[in-house]
Amino acid sequence: MEEKTGLSHRLIINNREKGSLTGILDVISFDENMIVLDTDMGLLTIKGKDLHVSRLTLEKGEIDLEGRTDSFVYSSNESYRKAGQSLLTRLFK
Repeated sequence: MEEKTGLSHRLIINNREKGSLTGILDVISFDENMIVLDTDMGLLTIKGKDLHVSRLTLEKGEIDLEGRTDSFVYSSNESYRKAGQSLLTRLFK
């Protein structure tokens, strides 16, 4: 997988209802209860309720989230990663 340079990973959460993240390399999966992101700091699993991706810009490595967040867990587990395939590539196969 091509690493993007110059990205800094930042996680900002406002009142557990809205969030903004940078340093995003890919969206592995998402639904209204869980979002799994590939970041430059490892895999990030976000769990909550009524989660929605309100803005996604993979070119800049940015994502905005809405919904109630319950947990953020970082992992170095590579089993979710699919080298060279973005979420959009897998969706439109």
